[in-house]
Amino acid sequence: MLTVLRQIIQEMTSTQDFREALDIGVRRIARALHTEACSIFLLDRNHGEYVLIATHGLNPAAVGKIRIPLNQGLIGLVGEREEPLNLDSAKEHPHFLSVAEAQEDAYHAFLGIPIIYHRQVLGVLIVQHGESKRYDESEEAFLVTLGTQIAAIISHADVRDALQTFLINTPIGHHELIYSGVPGAPGVGIGQGVIIDTTLDFDAITDRIPDDIESEIQLLDSAFSAVREDLRLLGERLYPSLPAEERTLFDVYQRILDSADLGKEVADHIRQGKWAGAALRDVIMGHVHHLENLDNEYMQVRTEDIKDLGLRVLSYLQQHERAIPHYAEKTILIGETLTPTDLAEVPEGFLAGVVSKKGSSHSHIAILARAMKVPTIMGASDIPLQELRDKNIILDGYYGQIYVSPSDSLTAHFARLMQEEEKLEATLEEIRDLPATTKDGHTVSMMVNMGLGADLGASLTIGADGVGLYRTEIPFQMRDRFPSSEEQRIIYRQLLTSFSPRPVILRTLDIGGDKPLSYFPFKEENPFLGWRGIRISLDHPDIFLSQVRAMMRASDGLDNLRIMLPMITDVTEVDETTRLLRKAHTEVCEEGYNIKMPQIGVMIEVPSAVYQARALAKRVDFLSVGSNDLTQYILAVDRNNPHVANLYDTLHPAVLRALIQTVEGGHQEGKHVSICGEIASDPTAVMLLLAIGFDSMSMNAASIARVRWIIRHVTKKRAAKLLHEALSMESAVMIRGHMELALEKLGLGNLIRVGR
Repeated sequence: MLTVLRQIIQEMTSTQDFREALDIGVRRIARALHTEACSIFLLDRNHGEYVLIATHGLNPAAVGKIRIPLNQGLIGLVGEREEPLNLDSAKEHPHFLSVAEAQEDAYHAFLGIPIIYHRQVLGVLIVQHGESKRYDESEEAFLVTLGTQIAAIISHADVRDALQTFLINTPIGHHELIYSGVPGAPGVGIGQGVIIDTTLDFDAITDRIPDDIESEIQLLDSAFSAVREDLRLLGERLYPSLPAEERTLFDVYQRILDSADLGKEVADHIRQGKWAGAALRDVIMGHVHHLENLDNEYMQVRTEDIKDLGLRVLSYLQQHERAIPHYAEKTILIGETLTPTDLAEVPEGFLAGVVSKKGSSHSHIAILARAMKVPTIMGASDIPLQELRDKNIILDGYYGQIYVSPSDSLTAHFARLMQEEEKLEATLEEIRDLPATTKDGHTVSMMVNMGLGADLGASLTIGADGVGLYRTEIPFQMRDRFPSSEEQRIIYRQLLTSFSPRPVILRTLDIGGDKPLSYFPFKEENPFLGWRGIRISLDHPDIFLSQVRAMMRASDGLDNLRIMLPMITDVTEVDETTRLLRKAHTEVCEEGYNIKMPQIGVMIEVPSAVYQARALAKRVDFLSVGSNDLTQYILAVDRNNPHVANLYDTLHPAVLRALIQTVEGGHQEGKHVSICGEIASDPTAVMLLLAIGFDSMSMNAASIARVRWIIRHVTKKRAAKLLHEALSMESAVMIRGHMELALEKLGLGNLIRVGR
């Protein structure tokens, strides 16, 4: 048998075709065991099903069509138990699942073994025979041994991609493939996959000494000018579909190109003896590597902007025109790393969705897509690019899911969702300027979270009652040095003026943890429990005073400034900080400004602040719960860690009780209490927050209209009843399910999807 086993493995590995190798395997195994049928089912993890991918003895037309759910049938049992199953009469087993399409009625004997590689079940290998008998120990041992060898073959073939490719290219009835990424812009897009190929590559450029230095510099100048003109034309076409504030994101390309420093830097490299292409490569990649090493997500995603511009200049240096794809009437634009110019090149009205293998929600492409209301998914690292070319695709920008070759029923389902979305958007527009008041007369302020200048345009058009959180660290992260007090004043002044007389809450510098500054480096073993937030400000009063003086100067004549302190863990921090704030106010007034002392608030982000909520409220004008960090610290879960992210849930009973205690502490001192973070925009949480008693909710601009809609369709009395019921439950799963059901009963079930 050992000789036979070696022969089978040799035959299977002699072919480079994954499917052919498995077909060889099932035929040879059936012959070696003198059995009538042998089949291989591989696990499709996207759907939680075992798929028949090769068979000898079952209906060959069923390959790719028979799909067995994880917890069903003998196949599911073998995979679940991760051990062989040897039966003389399979049909008498309680787990037997009859699949008519398999045409296996004549078979009684059954032996199945799991295909496991590095502790992971990849599939199930089975043999069957018409006669009722048990396969003997030697046959079972042979199949188990062979299964380990096949597992290695399957793993080396990259079973995931191989299976996905097979399913994409095989008519399999109504089973679509599903890939996941990070939601970049909300909405549903249905269309055809159009792949953006990057044909130019800096790594392919070789060094050579130029014949004429000045000619190379002239060639470089001409290339820069040509790209400027291309971008000008693209910008003119893109501008009509963008709010004024978002246009600045596209203008950044022109500013980089117009910078004398960049051109001079490349020219200096040419004068050192390099031809224009190699000089451009060295300069662009030098900037890219610098940004990548900053340990700053916002700056890291700017590397793609620099690289895109460099490749556009390179295309002219090499006299290589950019390949323009054939755009479908409903284009789902897909690429390894997409840029704003890729988006701008799609004909007007053709863009139905965007998918990028790399990038995050902070990428320029994601920000532009949100402004243009184009559904977008970022970081979809598992998608096989070329396999999606020209495929029918559904893009779910709410959940970050991509459906490839969807069934007619699934397409119809999402088409209905799109229609419902259009109706909902029209309805939400009608109530944009109405207050978030419940049916029994209780009003909650709707505030917006901001951090980028590009957020301003959208925030001014959605009827926000003010800014509940402005993240001042982002302008610091965008620079290679601390911004001056005057530079900060200009930024804050624009924001305060735009929202006046509505209040604007500026959070003082909140760096450390996951928000470092490249020019203010420090290393810590556990940064989330280390030197961050107000701790840094108190250790560097010079930085803090410069910032708050800029805030106060910016508020001159407006009186809508509120200042909020991050990461407060103790009342002594508030006492020391308020002393500095009074000092700053005195100094600004001595400069001739007539400014009232702004209201001061603290963020409740850690458990110690929850327990001291009333003591903190005595010292400040308002409290604001930072729900993302508070949930993380209460549950001891890093939501960015894939190993434990599933444990992160803002509806955990412990989190809800912390929120209740915070609101009670603040209200006992007669202070305003707000909440910001993901929970404020979660439809399943809105009624609970309403019942807990938050005076305002602050969220991203896209969520305000939907949260306002929910509040206007409920009563606070009903919300209080739901909170009472939720607090009797012992898990976040139970609470979330209960609240989803409540929304369904109120006719607001469609908001569960769009509110995420």
